[in-house]
Amino acid sequence: MKSKYMGHENNQTKEAIEEWLISYLAENLEMNQDEIDVDIPFDRYGLDSSTAIMMTGDLRDFIGFEIDETLPYDYPTIESLSQYLFDAQNNQSK
Repeated sequence: MKSKYMGHENNQTKEAIEEWLISYLAENLEMNQDEIDVDIPFDRYGLDSSTAIMMTGDLRDFIGFEIDETLPYDYPTIESLSQYLFDAQNNQSK
C-alpha cells in the first residue's frame, strides 16, 4: 500500500518539503497548520521518538531517498530539516 505522504516526484523544492512537514505534524499532532512555526523545535510540539521515526519513514517516501531516523534530532526545526533535505537531494542528483 502506498503511503498517503508519497511525493509525486523525487526532486522536491524546499518549500514543498516544508509544506509536507507542516501538514504531517498538523495531522499527527492534531493541530491546525497555521499553529506550526517552521522555526520552533519539533520537541516543543510534543513530537516523541516513535512519531519522529514514523515521520522519517513517510518523509523518505516523499523525497525518494534514504534518510536517517535521527534527522529530526540533528535538524530540530522544520526550517533546518527541510533545508538539509533539499541540499541532500540536490547533492544526490549530481
